[in-house]
Amino acid sequence: MKNETTKQRILTEAVKLFSKEGYEAVSVDQIAKAVGIKAPSLYKHYKSKRDIFDSILRVMEQRDGENAIACSLPEGTAEVMPEAYERSSIEDLITFSKQQFRYWTEDAFASAFRKMLTVEQYRSEEMNGLYHQYLGAGPLNYVADLLGSQAEALTFYGPMYLLYSVYDDAEDKASVFALLDAHLERWRR
Repeated sequence: MKNETTKQRILTEAVKLFSKEGYEAVSVDQIAKAVGIKAPSLYKHYKSKRDIFDSILRVMEQRDGENAIACSLPEGTAEVMPEAYERSSIEDLITFSKQQFRYWTEDAFASAFRKMLTVEQYRSEEMNGLYHQYLGAGPLNYVADLLGSQAEALTFYGPMYLLYSVYDDAEDKASVFALLDAHLERWRR
């Protein structure tokens, strides 16, 4: 990102490294080197590698909420905000789903976070929980609350979930977006 502060660059470089090497394998020295600073300078911004990771999580939580609100969908659970769920439309869900898919695949920060969780889910119980919160049961349950059925949610979200992996390996990324659009268009009808 252009005009990033050093503090932001630390998060950007850390999530890139975590997505390639895994969280445990990356050292603070590696992060500092990727940013172009020395480790003691990094500690002016973050107390530890864990503090960096927690900051990455806060960024992702904030963006997740902002993305839902931007598409007129509720940010919280159906239990907490039942009226907001009742006001949500299938068009809002389709718009949100397209936006989220692009976000998780094209936004460098979100894509690196997704890839990190995909790899790390097998190494750490915490990462497994985060993976399911952001990419597995979390979105599935959210869609189930919106559609009123776990089976309908699986039919809606299952192909999107698969397409994340297809996208990562595809030479023609546009063809993956076309598949997503075709799936969502069928759903709209």
